[in-house]
Amino acid sequence: MNATVRALLDWFPSARRDLPWREVCSPWRTLVSELMLQQTRVAVVTPRFESFLERFPDPATMARKPEAEVLAQWSGLGYYRRARNLHAAAKMIVARHGGEVPDERTALCALPGIGEYTAGAILSIAFGKPEPVVDGNVERVIARRFCIVENVKRGAARKRVRELARAAVEAGPPGEVNQALMELGALVCTPKSPKCGDCPLAADCRARADGTQETLPALPARKAPEAVTLAVALAGRDGRVLLVRHPEGGLLCGTWGPPFATVLPGEDGRGVVERSARNRGLRIAVGELIGTVRHQITHRKITANCFAAEIEGDLPSGEARLLPPGEFDTVGLSSLAAKALRHVLPT
Repeated sequence: MNATVRALLDWFPSARRDLPWREVCSPWRTLVSELMLQQTRVAVVTPRFESFLERFPDPATMARKPEAEVLAQWSGLGYYRRARNLHAAAKMIVARHGGEVPDERTALCALPGIGEYTAGAILSIAFGKPEPVVDGNVERVIARRFCIVENVKRGAARKRVRELARAAVEAGPPGEVNQALMELGALVCTPKSPKCGDCPLAADCRARADGTQETLPALPARKAPEAVTLAVALAGRDGRVLLVRHPEGGLLCGTWGPPFATVLPGEDGRGVVERSARNRGLRIAVGELIGTVRHQITHRKITANCFAAEIEGDLPSGEARLLPPGEFDTVGLSSLAAKALRHVLPT
């Protein structure tokens, strides 16, 4: 076992965070946690994980449930495509693998939502296979430890990082090594102001020796988030609120919320959302602006102008419902929808 891996494994037991998916490790729990953690902070996932697993303790249980129930339990975690992928993966695990998460990379990567990174995490953590897991934290630790100055997302530098990550998991217990590398990047070898005095690799860190730990790794400049303006129609009847299921292929697809539409510069939001609703067989009359909500997801900065609205006529069947606030948790309500609905709910 090389010195870097030994230092990591000596450090990890006392430094590791107590996270619910680490308390009891299984392939299904690992798969669920990895999908939940995609583009979502640990602090957001932690309080939701156990209750989600209580509802869906294994692939067979999830596969028997409707997608809407999975989305409802996912509500607030964002990026709802992950929940739909998880539901589809559970069905495939039951149909093709007898209800057991497969322990082979090709089979794992054939599941919806499972890519190179997630497959490596499942194989190493749940099955003890020497598969590297390279996320931003691991890239940062390795780039600094070995002073890789090129862009770690491209070409030879990317390949070098993965070679070093693989060598590490081949030198020690793969799951522990991968988690130690990720934990070190999350807690100590942070993007800004790394805590080099607390780092178990400090003595051998080439970037620290060169004084370049603050500048590595080299990364491409991030694109500024796209500014998006929405018009949201808040309507109700008899103490119930109008919700629609947002169509596939668009913003917040598959989730439920008030009718909304994207508004381009110079457009009247009221007319835009009325026309959008009418195209779905829903007739609403949109009135005054009652509030504005701001919300950001990875690549979009959203300004949602919320308008009072009235329902005209009957609702189209299937994709539109009138629900009392007490039943919102029965559908997959997006975080943006929850923010908008505060304008019409009693405080």
